[in-house]
Amino acid sequence: MDADGADTLRRFNRTYTQRIGVLDESFLGTGRPLGVSRLLFEIGPDGAGVRELRDRLGLDSGYLTRLLKRLGEEGLVEVAPDPADGRRRVATLTRAGRDSWRELDDRSEALARQLVAPLTERQRARLVDALATADLLVRAATIHLREVAPSDPAAVDAAGRYFAELDRRFPDGFDPGEPDHAGTFLVATSGGRPVAYGGVREIAPGTGEIKRMWVHEDWRGAGLGSRMLRELEALAVRLGHDRVVLDTNGTLTEAIEMYGRAGYHPIERYNDNPYAEAWFEKRL
Repeated sequence: MDADGADTLRRFNRTYTQRIGVLDESFLGTGRPLGVSRLLFEIGPDGAGVRELRDRLGLDSGYLTRLLKRLGEEGLVEVAPDPADGRRRVATLTRAGRDSWRELDDRSEALARQLVAPLTERQRARLVDALATADLLVRAATIHLREVAPSDPAAVDAAGRYFAELDRRFPDGFDPGEPDHAGTFLVATSGGRPVAYGGVREIAPGTGEIKRMWVHEDWRGAGLGSRMLRELEALAVRLGHDRVVLDTNGTLTEAIEMYGRAGYHPIERYNDNPYAEAWFEKRL
């Protein structure tokens, strides 16, 4: 019995890695193993920062350096300081590298079409839905969660996306004014990009306020919002709070439903936030 899904996942991994040639020394007949090919693909025609590649692929700095060196020795990649920021290194494809990238892309596309060719249209639709769900859930299970300062690039990106969404969804728009950066913040990243964000600040002894809780639109439906809420509650406990409060706007119905499922109860207004229409609390 596969109660936790581990056996099913391992079986799928064995089946899929064999079918797509991961075990081959020459991935897709390119003469390069999968790791080198994947890095070449991620650099892409537009190039990429070395730190971005490390975060996106989850690679050790030393291993990434060795892979870049191999691609450089093959005349496919050049690594140089970023003209806009000398502290940052950027990897770009040479002309031969761009040719190899297109070859890799074409062969990957051909293999994918070959794999699904025997399936009926209905079977393909089932496969697409199943893989999309699996991709979302596996990525949600493997996010990287860390405490950040409001000035951290990932935090700035997440807060900007949060404010932009409120502006889109609120009937009269949203103006953050001078954002209050007080508090302790958490950001969840996947592939080096922010996918969830939120913070806790003290508003009274023993009471913390959860603020700016946001989940990327593409990640909703994977339970990441509920997980982020639990992480923020745990953060509040670590900060010495036994009660948390939060406010929200009535248009954010899915958030209100989530708070109810998580044990939050409506309370009277506790702040002067002009956009707040509902206020909640929970004892921890």
